[in-house]
Amino acid sequence: MNAKHSFQLLALSLALASNLAMAHAGHDHKGHAEPPPAARQEKTSVRFADVSLLNQDGMPVRLEQDLVSDHLVVMGFIYTSCTTVCPVVSSIMGKVQQQLGGRVGEEISMVSISVDPQRDDAKRLQDYAKAFQKGPGWSWLTGTPYAITETLKGLGSFSADLSQHPPLILVGDGRSGHWTRYYGFTDPTVLIEEINRLSARRAHAKSTAIADHHEVKP
Repeated sequence: MNAKHSFQLLALSLALASNLAMAHAGHDHKGHAEPPPAARQEKTSVRFADVSLLNQDGMPVRLEQDLVSDHLVVMGFIYTSCTTVCPVVSSIMGKVQQQLGGRVGEEISMVSISVDPQRDDAKRLQDYAKAFQKGPGWSWLTGTPYAITETLKGLGSFSADLSQHPPLILVGDGRSGHWTRYYGFTDPTVLIEEINRLSARRAHAKSTAIADHHEVKP
């Protein structure tokens, strides 16, 4: 990340945190108690719980079958009454969606999962999403406490204390199973670079398979 991007992201983070804190001052969630850790990333594996969730339209969905499938995926974790970290994470994802354009909803699936299912019903997520989502292909999920807990555990994003929930975005390939966790306030260009890298890997694998097929033909 160059200095210009770092400065822009820091300015965005501070402005959003301040504005959203005032807008949600009436909520009794205090947001995240500690400042987020420095941005870092790590390769990981995930497990998808076999549970039904609800999207922002109130429709039942299965995360792995319906949204991940063989898509490239950008996935964040939020709750609507968080006044600090979550709006910044959602804004970062919004910038990713904006820059990826029409690829979202086709090659790429975006998902935000509420970690506070007791408060965040579908309607609340739908209202919250309006501030960040600019186009199709982005699903906002809630569900029963059990379903959300099992989902978050499988994705390595469960925390019993909402205020300690880490700022986290997952980027991965549902087809190959390659996933990376991004902690902290990650520059949107870093996430897009990973998406493009995974997309290029797919293209290379496809061309290699075609070449191999032609070689073995009699």
